[in-house]
Amino acid sequence: MIEDRSYWLDTMLRVADPVLTALSKRRLKATMPVEGKAGDRPRYTYLEALGRLLSGMAPWLESGADDGEEGRRRRQYAELSRQAIDAGTDPESPDFMNFAQGQQPIVDAAFLSHAILRAPGELWEQLGERVRANVIRALKLTRTRKPGFNNWLLFAAMTETLLHKAGEDADLMRIDYALRQHEQWYKGDGMYGDGPEFHWDYYNSFVILPMMADILEEVGDLFPEWKALKEPVGRRMQRQAAIQERLISPEGTFPPIGRSLAYRCGAFQLLAQTALKGRLPEGLEPAQVRCALTAVIRRSLEAPGTFDENGWLTIGFCGHQPGIGEGYISTGSLYLCSAVFLPLGLPADDPFWQGEADWTAKKAWSGQPFPIDKALH
Repeated sequence: MIEDRSYWLDTMLRVADPVLTALSKRRLKATMPVEGKAGDRPRYTYLEALGRLLSGMAPWLESGADDGEEGRRRRQYAELSRQAIDAGTDPESPDFMNFAQGQQPIVDAAFLSHAILRAPGELWEQLGERVRANVIRALKLTRTRKPGFNNWLLFAAMTETLLHKAGEDADLMRIDYALRQHEQWYKGDGMYGDGPEFHWDYYNSFVILPMMADILEEVGDLFPEWKALKEPVGRRMQRQAAIQERLISPEGTFPPIGRSLAYRCGAFQLLAQTALKGRLPEGLEPAQVRCALTAVIRRSLEAPGTFDENGWLTIGFCGHQPGIGEGYISTGSLYLCSAVFLPLGLPADDPFWQGEADWTAKKAWSGQPFPIDKALH
């Protein structure tokens, strides 16, 4: 409903404000704290913050309201986002980001690419020729980095997908290898291994299925083998959306399983993207997904200690819990939480924003009828 949409938008912009404001002034490195266990994180954390934040904001920047107060805010933040991309990719900028040292830039160049792919009108066509050239140059720097033999293959593929969309000579083998290898890692019931082995974590939602789906949507028709993957990947995504919705407790909590829990509500990117695309599985009503995700956002981002005194995110799953941050986690990493806000790209009159409905776990634990769960075969 209107109140939920306003709450989502206010919360997303609360997350975004420190990052985009600092970058628009080219003062991100001067002002953003870098919390984390590993001493090398300042090499990577700034690109993490930019790419991850914009990947979640992008559908709203591209397709949010044109009129009224929301329209005004959208135009304001779209301009801030373009200034942020400029600041991060301009070699003369004090906030110029690392695209070429260490392995981590592979990851966050891909999140930045995903953001641009999700908002080509606002985050590409309106960038200006100089900034587009800087972005292309920066993204190509990551080709000297070797991805891990796991979900990282999709990061290289996502960057090449954006380069292809930009009219560049993309390395299609990187896309082909990522897609074919993940098909070999499919474990059943909509789940992929993160590499050869199965990991019970949220990486099918953080990375694997959302990136596969968007890569295939953009370039899937280039080759018959890629086109043939669209339908099964779509069915697997719907199955995982059904599972994700059932993982949300009546109170809006979800199991703290696996690594990267400091991404908080970003764990539900897959469910959010399925709602954005209008591809929720049969029997899952948009309103119940909105109500479930609203409960998750409240539990994830309203806990005391989630933000520091200057509005930056802190490491934690529910509040400030620095002990749950792995060595690769730092302040910039945390902005993947923005992925939950993807449905803000839907218009305010979309069924997603209409009505109230209990989600599956709320029905189940209050004695209401709820549908039997079925595996995907």
